[in-house]
Amino acid sequence: MNKSYRKSELAALADVSYSTFYRYLCTRRKELSELGSNLKAKTLRGEALAFVCHDYNITLPDEAPPKKHEKFV
Repeated sequence: MNKSYRKSELAALADVSYSTFYRYLCTRRKELSELGSNLKAKTLRGEALAFVCHDYNITLPDEAPPKKHEKFV
């Protein structure tokens, strides 16, 4: 993943408040620090972003499959 996302954007994509998302990140502090991400950083990128998206089941907009056109009947 080359793009970075703000934690507030990820909270919105997960459909939770920022404070709820931050509490979740606090429980994963050790894993995030091992991946090189500071808990107080405003953005997540790289392996830390992939870890959070996989662990919290977040689908990023650029990863979503394109919608197919449906025929009008």
